[in-house]
Amino acid sequence: MTTPDERMEELMLADEPEFQHVMECVFDVQSHESRTYLALLDVPGSTIAELAEDLDRDRSNVNRSLTTLVEKGLAERERRLLDTGGYVYQYTAVSLPVARERMHEAVEEWSAQVHERIDEFGSSR
Repeated sequence: MTTPDERMEELMLADEPEFQHVMECVFDVQSHESRTYLALLDVPGSTIAELAEDLDRDRSNVNRSLTTLVEKGLAERERRLLDTGGYVYQYTAVSLPVARERMHEAVEEWSAQVHERIDEFGSSR
């Protein structure tokens, strides 16, 4: 498992980074979480069981990925009542334009912090 710093270094060295790689770096998510996001884009309203089958992953792993995506604001969860009683959660990815905007905001925030550090360098000497 790579660290956020290692992912950032890889991203900065890549000539043409893939969207998924940028997403992983900016939001500090793992590749299985970004794959889950992309799967949700293709099939909005998916359940954990459906995603587990589509991604060929264990349901508990998919559940953890979805929890992370919801926490990061990249997916939304909605409870749907079943005709037979009970309920199931359905997950939908935020739209690609929303995810892109959030990525831009995160990069701009990071850039401002880097510029601040550059400006501070040597001021205590």
